[in-house]
Amino acid sequence: MRIVIAEDATLLREGLVRLLITAGHDVVAAVDNGDALVEAVCCHQPDLSIVDVRMPPTHTDEGIRAAQQLRRRNPAEPILVLSQIVSGRAAADLITTGKGGIGYLLKDRVGEVDEFLGTLETVATGGEVIDPEVVRKLLRRRSGLDELTSRELEVLALMAEGRTNAAIAAELVITDAAVSKHINRIFAKLGLGADITTHKRVQAVLTYLRR
Repeated sequence: MRIVIAEDATLLREGLVRLLITAGHDVVAAVDNGDALVEAVCCHQPDLSIVDVRMPPTHTDEGIRAAQQLRRRNPAEPILVLSQIVSGRAAADLITTGKGGIGYLLKDRVGEVDEFLGTLETVATGGEVIDPEVVRKLLRRRSGLDELTSRELEVLALMAEGRTNAAIAAELVITDAAVSKHINRIFAKLGLGADITTHKRVQAVLTYLRR
């Protein structure tokens, strides 16, 4: 396969290059930032791109943003994200859009070289390989529960027990107004807006119980 690598850690990038060449693949470009990745893919039209999430200049999510850009240009662009982190909504959007092969592996969970090489083949031929830990983290973040403070989780747990606002206030020794503020913040963080067809309190409790 003809492969592009986007990885800013020099040792890892060069290690991947040697590994892939030894396995019989052609590394047509090895770059260290998102802009260079987009340029390399447009120039070389590789069979697969291996992309890290964090790259210069801010080391936040430049890699996955560049991958999204490539998938917008070509929804069938095969991309394997190889990273130490799960990049929230950007990762979810990348995985769930497009029609080409897609993969997301966590660096510290890649245990076998042969398995890794097999993943490359799967993604390059249109398949999907998503680390189960990535799926778990995305589901947790999608629910919004990880964004709740400890106090908000306490309030939600008492809501799940069927407590009224007054009962929650008495249990936590806070005012009714404070309870209402916590509940409104819970609704906002769980993405429960002004949809009149749903009962926000019930939906919040169901989200908590599913967790």
